[in-house]
Amino acid sequence: MKAFLTSQGGASDAGAQGIDKVQLATVALLVEAAQMDAEFGAEERAKIADLVEGRFGLSAEEGRALLQAASEKIEQAVEVFGFTREIKNAFSPEERIEMMEMLWEVAYADGVLHDLEASLMRRLAGLLHVSDRDSGLARKRVIARLAPEA
Repeated sequence: MKAFLTSQGGASDAGAQGIDKVQLATVALLVEAAQMDAEFGAEERAKIADLVEGRFGLSAEEGRALLQAASEKIEQAVEVFGFTREIKNAFSPEERIEMMEMLWEVAYADGVLHDLEASLMRRLAGLLHVSDRDSGLARKRVIARLAPEA
């Protein structure tokens, strides 16, 4: 996915800052998931930063800039449909499942899955054309990775 994301050089209003619109949409969904429980805490910010840097091959500074830009976009957005459309059109089915796994990681970053977060995950899976089965398997992989930490 890294190679695909770095090859996507489409223009956007964030383009002047060198921020890719697909990366921006991806991080915006992660921020939306983190904010669903009305608490966007340090654990969730750290998880998003880790995912952004690892999955997109960004430096810590680039990751912070992308997270800031995505946070601003979410504040301006009325709904998440535009972000999901951008991702759905740019990502392969496997990459969309990987995106759901990233979303589950953020949802569980604070150690608790809230009802609003679970509802958002179901909604995003549908909008991203990820089956309930594939989303559930992604969720189980995240839970399995977190189990040793619990």
